[in-house]
Amino acid sequence: MHAVDSVKLVIHICITMKTASVRELRNNFHRVAAWMEEGETVEITKSGKVFARLVPAASTRNNEPVKPDILARLKKTWGARIISIQEATVMRAAELEGDEG
Repeated sequence: MHAVDSVKLVIHICITMKTASVRELRNNFHRVAAWMEEGETVEITKSGKVFARLVPAASTRNNEPVKPDILARLKKTWGARIISIQEATVMRAAELEGDEG
């Protein structure tokens, strides 16, 4: 019979709800608000007992990454200039010559 060390196979995930006292809510609201902006639900305690739960509103911010505006970058770099295929060929040949030397 083979013994298996189960400790190495267990992944511990700590899921705890944030808690704040009424005093903390009054004096450090910015910290509680930051938790809620991150999507955390916050339990409010009074005399050591939970009496309320603050749930963040539906997220209004877009979680998609911002895509770069490639055309704006090209216009900033090159302006209205249009490079012909011949110019591009000459530029590329000059780049390749620089790589060899």
